[in-house]
Amino acid sequence: MNTKHIISYTAPPDLLQDRVLLITGAGNGIGRALAKASARLGARVVLLDRNLCAIEGVYDEIEDAGSPPPALYPLDLEGANMDDYAELAATIKREYGRLDGLVNNAGWVSGLTPVEHYDMQRWMRVMMVNLNGPFALTHACLGLLKAAPDPSIVFSTDDCQRAYWGAYGVAKQGILGLMRILAAEYQGDIPIRVNAVDPGVVATDMRRENYPGEDMDSHPAPEAVVGPYLYLLGPDSRGVTGLNVELGRKAQT
Repeated sequence: MNTKHIISYTAPPDLLQDRVLLITGAGNGIGRALAKASARLGARVVLLDRNLCAIEGVYDEIEDAGSPPPALYPLDLEGANMDDYAELAATIKREYGRLDGLVNNAGWVSGLTPVEHYDMQRWMRVMMVNLNGPFALTHACLGLLKAAPDPSIVFSTDDCQRAYWGAYGVAKQGILGLMRILAAEYQGDIPIRVNAVDPGVVATDMRRENYPGEDMDSHPAPEAVVGPYLYLLGPDSRGVTGLNVELGRKAQT
C-alpha cells in the first residue's frame, strides 16, 4: 500500500471528536505530542505513563489549550501484572463505557549493549516494557474496543534489529508480529483496525539517552510525526489494517 498520503496526513479539526483514546508513554516524546494533538481534535484522552509528574504536566498543557480535560493513569509497564491491567480496563469501562483507540507507544531501551553482556533480569525488564506489557494491556482492553463503533489499535514499532539493540530490538520485532496477528484475527463481524507506525529517528529523550553526542536538532520533533497516528486512529483509515507505516530514516547504531 502506498503510504505517502498517510505520512503527509493533515487531520481535520473534528477528526477525533468524542473518541476515547488510551495512550501509553504519554508523559513525553511522541506520546505527549500525540496526546495533545488528539485532545485538540476532540478526543477524551487517558494519559498512561510511569511518571505521574510528567502526565500531570501534559494534563495542564491540554487543559490550558482549551481541549477536553484528559484522565491520568500512572502505571509502570515493567512491574504491572494482569490484575493491574484488568483494573485499568474496569476503570475505563466505568468512566467511559468503551475505548475507541489504544496507542501502545511506551518504550524503554536500557542502553545499547552486546547480547553477551545482557543479564537475564535486564532482558526480562526490557521485554516487559516493550512487548509483554503492550500485549497484556491490549488483551485487557479488547472487550472495551469491541464495544466501540469504530475501534483502532496503533503500535509504535522500530526497525532496530541490529547489533547492540538487544532485548529492545527483539521486542520491537515481536510487536510487529503481534500487530499483524491481531489485524488478521479482527477482520470480520467485529472489526478492529490494528496498525503500526515506525517513526524512525525522532528527537526524543529516549534517543538522547542512547545517543548523547547527536545533534537532536537534526531530527524531527515528536510533533512532526503524529500525523500517521492520527490518521490510523480516525475514521479516514476505515478498512486499513495490518499496516506498518514507516517514516524517515531508521535509527543507526
